[in-house]
Amino acid sequence: MKKNIFFMVLIALGFIFFSFINREEKPATSVEYKVITSIESIVPNGLGRSRLISSNVERDFSEFTSEQTEDDNGRNKSKRGDIRVKDFEETKMLNFYNLGGIRFQNIVANDALVSSKLSSMAAEGWELVFINSAVESDSGKDDGQGIFVTRYTFKRTL
Repeated sequence: MKKNIFFMVLIALGFIFFSFINREEKPATSVEYKVITSIESIVPNGLGRSRLISSNVERDFSEFTSEQTEDDNGRNKSKRGDIRVKDFEETKMLNFYNLGGIRFQNIVANDALVSSKLSSMAAEGWELVFINSAVESDSGKDDGQGIFVTRYTFKRTL
């Protein structure tokens, strides 16, 4: 009986030992993120503009960031013009409304465009990790404004 327990312990220790020897060191991985934004107009009578947009350039947030402290509470001196991106991808989409009111066909067409973009991103190795939506809608008789914004956040390992 003692012999069997001894051999079982010896075999278990052997497995543990070899599992550490065969463990491969994995290199540190870097991750990059990309945000795609859809803006869909909910302005009555089809007067708004709807787009699916994404940047083709990167920006380093730290270049436009300042730190406020009790001793130094100066203003952020970075220029807005330096933040702007003029190199971006823009896909036209249809507005939610036209002269006849809400257009379900337009919503479905936009869904097809967004699905196509998401599938394309997945094929390029991007993984969809977050979706955030927001609405600024018509707030009364004289408003006539409104957008539906959705941000799709992707990541991929470099």
